[in-house]
Amino acid sequence: MVQALLDISFSLRGGDRLGLIGSNGAGKTTLLRTLAGIYEPVVGHVRVQGSLNALLDSSLGMNLELTGRENIMLRGLYNGLPRPALERLAQDVAEFAELGDFLDLPVRIYSAGMVVRLGFALATAMRPQILLMDEWILAGDAAFMVRSADILVLSTHDTRIVTTWCSRVLWLDQGHLRLDGDPDYVVAQYLGGAAEAATVTAGK
Repeated sequence: MVQALLDISFSLRGGDRLGLIGSNGAGKTTLLRTLAGIYEPVVGHVRVQGSLNALLDSSLGMNLELTGRENIMLRGLYNGLPRPALERLAQDVAEFAELGDFLDLPVRIYSAGMVVRLGFALATAMRPQILLMDEWILAGDAAFMVRSADILVLSTHDTRIVTTWCSRVLWLDQGHLRLDGDPDYVVAQYLGGAAEAATVTAGK
């Protein structure tokens, strides 16, 4: 049996902005999926209090054959919104995603960037208290930033994003927690360790 995550324990409170860094295969996406409830831990537990939304796949929960507007309505109905709230949701998502006339065309003809914008707008329009984000969202425009959420957990290879957005960072390494703390300090240690590993490899 392969254990993707080992002995990782942490808690978050309102206002926390947590960054997850580490090389490919470190366990970042696995941790996000576990927090989102997609994976169930074999040992230990995850306790979440508050509404949660996860941005792990740009087209997650969308029907690509329907229009953007129809997908918005379906998401609202799934969340039990009444008709007036559905109209407000559609307007909010339309203004934020800035898709113009494309909103009334099938999602399957959208560019990858347009799908990202619609997916992000849909996931955040409900104003989740806890927002989980994988790094695919970082492919968007620079002005395409995170909306209000009480708690943010972000996985990325871009250390500049981590030091700009986050108040705390976890450095994961092959499923283990290497370091947990201040973004500038953890990123400096992570980059130093990566440089050291590269030097050792090059010298063999």
